[in-house]
Amino acid sequence: MSTSFKCVFAAVLLLGAAATAPAQQAHPSFSVTVSGRGPAVILIPGLLSSGEVWKSTVERYQQHFTLHTVTLAGFGGPAPIGSPFLSTVRDEIIGYIRARKLSKPIVIGHSLGGFMAFWIASTAPDLVGGVVAVDGVPFLPALGNPAATAESMSAQAKQIASLYASLSPEQLLAQSRMAMAMMITAPADVETAMAWVSKSDAATAGRAVAELTTTDLRADVAKITAPALLIGALGSAPEPMRPALEKAYHAQVSRLPGARVKMAPGARHFIMFDDPAFLFAAFDQFFASLPAK
Repeated sequence: MSTSFKCVFAAVLLLGAAATAPAQQAHPSFSVTVSGRGPAVILIPGLLSSGEVWKSTVERYQQHFTLHTVTLAGFGGPAPIGSPFLSTVRDEIIGYIRARKLSKPIVIGHSLGGFMAFWIASTAPDLVGGVVAVDGVPFLPALGNPAATAESMSAQAKQIASLYASLSPEQLLAQSRMAMAMMITAPADVETAMAWVSKSDAATAGRAVAELTTTDLRADVAKITAPALLIGALGSAPEPMRPALEKAYHAQVSRLPGARVKMAPGARHFIMFDDPAFLFAAFDQFFASLPAK
C-alpha cells in the first residue's frame, strides 16, 4: 500500500428562507442544525466528526445560504443506530430534502460525507442542485489500488468492523489520535477533532468503514445530473507521489461528465482546518458557476 494511500485511508478508518433552529433529531440516522438565509446547502461531516467541522463554513456563508448542518448518528454525540448504516443515512437525507421541500440543495460532504454526497446525488439526481466532495471519493480503496473492487475488499471490511466493535473508548481515542495527527496539521485542531471522537461510538465507525469500502459508486456517479466538484488533499503525500495520486482522484469521477477536480497542495485531509482560504475560494468559484434558480 502506498504512503499516500495510507494517509488517505487512515482519514476514513480513524476518523467528512431565513431560519435559525437548534439541533434536533430530524431522523434516526442524523441530527441537523439549520441557520442562515437563501438557497439550501446541506453540509455532511466525515467519520468520527461532528457537524461542527463546518463551523467556519457556516460562519462564512450563512448570509447567503440556508445551511443544513448534519451530524451523523454515533459520531460526535448523537446515539448510534444499527445496520445498515450508510444506506440509511442516504435514504433519510433524501427523505429530509423531500419533507422540507428543499429546492435543488447543494450537497457538500467531507471524507465519508463526500462519498455520501455522491451517493445521494446519484440515487436522487432530480433533487440535487450541486455536489461538492471535500476529500471524499466514490470508492476509496481505488485511490491506492485501481484494481480494488467491492468484492475484493469484503474480507478486510469484515475484519475492520469486528476490530472496531471490540475497541474500548480509550482504545478508540488512542488510535484516532495517531490518525488525526496525520490528517490535521495544527495541534489545536487535532484536539478539536478529538473532542468529537470522545463522543463517538467505535462500533459505528467500524460499520461505516466496512460499508464504505464495499460500496463502489464509480459507475453510479454517471447518473448525477448536477454540477460536481471533487476537492482532493495532497498535503500528506510526498512530492514524487503527488502526480499519481492526483490522477487517481480524477479517475474516481471519470464517468461523471463535466465533473471538476481541484487539488489542495498544502492541506491534509481536513482542508477546512489546514487551508480554509483555498477551500472557500473553491466553494466561491463553484457557487458562482451554478445556474441561477
